Amino acid sequence: MKIISHRGNLSGPGQRENHPDQIDLCLKSGFECEVDLWFEADNLLLGHDFGEFAINMKWLKDRKSLLWIHCKNSEALEYLSEIDDLKLNFFWHENDSYTLTSSNKVWVYPGRELLPRSVAVLPELWLSEEEKSGISGCFAICTDYPEKYKSKFTCANL
Repeated sequence: MKIISHRGNLSGPGQRENHPDQIDLCLKSGFECEVDLWFEADNLLLGHDFGEFAINMKWLKDRKSLLWIHCKNSEALEYLSEIDDLKLNFFWHENDSYTLTSSNKVWVYPGRELLPRSVAVLPELWLSEEEKSGISGCFAICTDYPEKYKSKFTCANL
């Protein structure tokens, strides 16, 4: 099972979420990472509620095999959809129960029924300790606590 860090967090939500340096630390720690991407005025920006941290296409390209890119506005989705040759792994959702990523994985909204080989998002928010064993059939989990989950599951990316 893959463990995906939510916004670069390693041991819980933090103040450096989506910061490029934090993402790199997370990747160097052996985890894949979900990032929030905005495209505004021809600029690529990372940030959850709005674009905060400027990046460029080279930054995304250099990390593409390790990133799960959550497009936060329609402009980001359209921009990435037009770049076929890079094979970036991206998706867009708000409160959809299920979203298909560009890498053909099902991103499951927190609290929704898990599907085999899907990505369980933020299980720490909605699964009891007893139920957490049920995520073992998933392809991956996306969590604010990847260090904690690393010891519980055999990880494909570590």
